Amino acid sequence: MRKIIAATFVSLDGVMQAPGGPEEDPVGGFEFGGWTFHYFDEVAGVAMEELFSKPFALLLGRRTYDIFAAYWPYQKDAIGDAFNPAIKYVATHRPDSLTWENTQWLGEDVVAALRRLKQEDGPDLLIQGSGELIQTLLANGLIDEIRLMIFPLLLGKGKRLFGDNAMPAAFKLVKSQATTTGVIMATYERSGEIKVGSFVTQEPSEAELERRKNWK
Repeated sequence: MRKIIAATFVSLDGVMQAPGGPEEDPVGGFEFGGWTFHYFDEVAGVAMEELFSKPFALLLGRRTYDIFAAYWPYQKDAIGDAFNPAIKYVATHRPDSLTWENTQWLGEDVVAALRRLKQEDGPDLLIQGSGELIQTLLANGLIDEIRLMIFPLLLGKGKRLFGDNAMPAAFKLVKSQATTTGVIMATYERSGEIKVGSFVTQEPSEAELERRKNWK
């Protein structure tokens, strides 16, 4: 069974928009494109190499696909060498314009297509960017692993990693490391359902009962 892994750069306030450069994604008037640049060090570089060292297929939303397809086929480096031959599965309403080598359309029903792909043999499906697609997958409980690089920044407005429609689920931290620039790299794996409890050990007061009544 294949896993779906979301590997994402994110700010402290949850923004994931345009980490690579000013022209990457200025939609909505976003002014801080390239916000990760000055935080990369040797530790982060090793982590990126590890991420792409195992076989994978890319899972992309249409906007990220367009950004990648206009850039990576023209690069001669380790990431380009990994991305270009990999299978690219793309969620889009414009399949006829998918021109990057080894690209496949996910079809009209993205969720159903990914449920089928997860059951097949093959490399894990690695999401890069693709914020809207991530929202769809979180809403349907399809992401098995989340690899975050959390940057010590507050970006304010911008496209966010987590919205309000994620299917509730527990995750466990399986790996973490900090870079010399303060970036926290953390890997979380899905770990069943959310368990709840209470720190309240005494019978509620009349004031507490009234508060509960008013807040219903």
